[in-house]
Amino acid sequence: MDVRAEAALLADELVALRRELHQIPEIGLDLPLTQRRVLDALDGLPLEVKTGTALSSVTAVLRGAGPGPVVLLRGDMDALPVSEPDGAFSSRHPGVMHACGHDLHTAGLVGAARLLCARRDELAGDVVFMFQPGEEGGDGAGKMIAEGVLEAAGRPVDFAYGLHVSSGIFPRGMFSSRPGPLMAASSDLFVRVVGAGGHGARPHGALDPVPAACEMVTALQAMVTRRFDVFEPVVVTVGTFQAGTRRNIIPDDARFEATVRTFSPAVSARVGEQAIRLCQGIAAAHGRTVEVRFDQDYPVLVNDPAQFDFVAGTVRDLFGPERFTEMPNPLTGSEDFSRVLEAVPGAYLFLGACMSGTPATAPNNHSPLATFDDSVVAEGAALLAELARRRLRA
Repeated sequence: MDVRAEAALLADELVALRRELHQIPEIGLDLPLTQRRVLDALDGLPLEVKTGTALSSVTAVLRGAGPGPVVLLRGDMDALPVSEPDGAFSSRHPGVMHACGHDLHTAGLVGAARLLCARRDELAGDVVFMFQPGEEGGDGAGKMIAEGVLEAAGRPVDFAYGLHVSSGIFPRGMFSSRPGPLMAASSDLFVRVVGAGGHGARPHGALDPVPAACEMVTALQAMVTRRFDVFEPVVVTVGTFQAGTRRNIIPDDARFEATVRTFSPAVSARVGEQAIRLCQGIAAAHGRTVEVRFDQDYPVLVNDPAQFDFVAGTVRDLFGPERFTEMPNPLTGSEDFSRVLEAVPGAYLFLGACMSGTPATAPNNHSPLATFDDSVVAEGAALLAELARRRLRA
């Protein structure tokens, strides 16, 4: 029986696990309930299991029957601060939701572990299963690397693979990726405009920070179109803006935060320099002061070309050539699996889990209306297992 058929036999259990995880979403680096459920799911398997110190990670190592390379398979576990509408198995934690499909990733990695443990005698080498918290802004991958996940087998990882489900963009069951840059680098811009508060009816008696901050927000968009080559993609999105307590009170300060997406370290650095200079100049023109901070977050996620070819070939062999499509362009989303692929040759790919027949209009990841077809969990598990099996058989 091939891996895909074996995974189909596990499908009901993996879907049940996914739905259980969906009801207990947790945010950030501390995921005690999720960690406990993963440990329970791995119990009894021939794995060497360790938990994290600075985060609720789980690292499990499967020793193959003979010597060989080390392959890492990764699944992220954390959720988002999103309120989910009521549903058949919706979140029991108010204001927290698995809106990015990480519950499917976790269940799929458990499935891959079960499939590979059953084929342990075929493996020449070891497999590291990386169950990671804190992908959504916590740099959980970086923290797991600092705690030794890339040396968990007693020697460095040789190859690394991961996948991400999507509630939109891709048709259900379609695998997709590309060689080279796949996902953008992300950086963070934090701005605080400082003025002097007063009565809203007498703005001339205060130093209103709000107009200056608003001008900065719109000027940042013009900066992208006028300071950067259109063929060097840059995205700047202001996601938060806070000022004031009442409509007739001029506040002392105004704050906003933005996410920045780029595809090269040089462009990212230029965006930071230009954004800081722009905010300082506008503040000076308004007679205000400003505090600006630009932080580098995740690097560009880059697929090794040879490993992309290996992944694409494996998908086509296992599921058929019609189930894989090569993406013409990278996505401007970001991923801390980029930390792993900076250190280890490997590849990352997407799996369509769209519930509707029109992925282009379906609510996308991070939306409170995002839904994921959990029938793809077993296929994701099968692919991860097959990637490790083929790499350790080669």
